[in-house]
Amino acid sequence: MTTAQPQELDVQPTPLALLLLGREADPRSERGVECPGDLPAPSDPDLVARARAAKEKLGDKVFVLGHHYQRDEVIQFADVTGDSFKLARDAAARPEAEYIVFCGVHFMAESADILTNDEQKVVLPDLAAGCSMADMATAEQVAECWDVLTEAGVAEQVVPVSYMNSSADIKAFTGRHGGTICTSSNAKRALEWAFQQGEKVLFLPDQHLGRNTAVRDMGMSLDDCVVYNPHKPNGGLSAEELRGAKMILWRGHCSVHGRFSLDSVNDVRARIPGVNVLVHPECRHEVVSAADYVGSTEYIIKALEAAPAGSKWAIGTELNLVRRLANRFAPEGKEIVFLDKTVCFCSTMNRIDLPHLVWALESLAEGTLVNRIEVDKETETYAKLALERMLALP
Repeated sequence: MTTAQPQELDVQPTPLALLLLGREADPRSERGVECPGDLPAPSDPDLVARARAAKEKLGDKVFVLGHHYQRDEVIQFADVTGDSFKLARDAAARPEAEYIVFCGVHFMAESADILTNDEQKVVLPDLAAGCSMADMATAEQVAECWDVLTEAGVAEQVVPVSYMNSSADIKAFTGRHGGTICTSSNAKRALEWAFQQGEKVLFLPDQHLGRNTAVRDMGMSLDDCVVYNPHKPNGGLSAEELRGAKMILWRGHCSVHGRFSLDSVNDVRARIPGVNVLVHPECRHEVVSAADYVGSTEYIIKALEAAPAGSKWAIGTELNLVRRLANRFAPEGKEIVFLDKTVCFCSTMNRIDLPHLVWALESLAEGTLVNRIEVDKETETYAKLALERMLALP
């Protein structure tokens, strides 16, 4: 009897490896906050024991959420794992937990705060764990966009649909203007609902998910889509282009999924005959078009669970998850590789490491509330309205 060894994925680190692993801060794109206390050293051999002890001391007062893209060293302490919306709903289903420690990124913690009760306190172990996609649409930019749509005479025809991967401010904008939120799993249902309410959709902030859903899943053409660039006057679009479009896509993208290319797909097919290419819908349209299967994080996991032994898969999503799945299914004879040849961690997601988690848990265990994420009441009201419209989708 032999024991399956953990798989090492065939990826090569780039010069940005430390940044991508969350070990360094990029002052151009991250908040770069410091913890108001002594952060344990990553080399501390007692980190696992310290995290376990603090979590046991807190008992039912703490509920730890772990996003699929988190490091293994962190995910081992999660009470539940999942995608951002599932985790937020799991938190709301645990009203007895005084502290919700969200091992994810900022917009996810905001969603958890919106959906939980006022007595619960949501904690993000590192406030620098943001999301580059969510940061690509600010409240000021979106308000200006709406002014552009109004001047073009189309605002009354437009229904905003915002991806879950957006700030509370953007969710609130969506709620105020009669729109809904979507996930990568229900984007088609959300768009179908939106087109029953109006003639056009403003899709925020991920252009790729919006385009892929409209064209691949709903039969629209690429000509039905225009891209609004917030860094150009009038979004870089004429009034005629806005009047002719069905999908007005915000110029945003995921820094992880956006790096997969058609060359990545062609290369893996050449290297691994018979491979199944499975990608997330946040990937570029040409990548999605060339893939065999397309779906959300939960879809990817379920597809691999149902895959036959001996099958080969190239996965286009965040590397922490792909590596975890490769190790999980190796004993079943399933070969799982990363779609790209270079390292592709989510840099901000990786800022939540074991030292930050230990610091947060120990602080809470000592009675000190740290790094609370709290959405103001007005924003929460309208953001929740948009989320409730999503929950009511057929």
